[in-house]
Amino acid sequence: MTEFSHLDKDGRAHMVDVGHKAETARRAVASGLVKMSPDTLTAIRNQQLPKGDPFETARIAGILAAKQTATLIPLCHPLPLSYIDISLELIDEGVYIKATVATKGATGVEMEALTAVSLAALTIYDMCKAVEKAIVITSIQLE
Repeated sequence: MTEFSHLDKDGRAHMVDVGHKAETARRAVASGLVKMSPDTLTAIRNQQLPKGDPFETARIAGILAAKQTATLIPLCHPLPLSYIDISLELIDEGVYIKATVATKGATGVEMEALTAVSLAALTIYDMCKAVEKAIVITSIQLE
């Protein structure tokens, strides 16, 4: 039978003990895409959205999300993050989002990077939904 790191011998969820692991430099990069119409992209480019600039709002949302990952995902360890960068780029299909997260710790920051991209993407959606309802969030993944 396969052993799962987040389940005890009785099948109950628990947080993995990483206290014995050495602290090392940890870094993760995640990305995602918010697909939208050319008209919505033009509205972003020309700063014509009713809610204002979606990029700076999404950047802040991504940073806050990375910092709150342990409160959002039950078995994630709270980590002192040393670096968070959220980049957003208009491309032909929509908005490409990339999050880079770093720490020095006993466990990785992959979930923090993925959470940052996810919340930044949801924020882009929220900021643009007044002008388009067919927006699609897709391809959220580790790089």
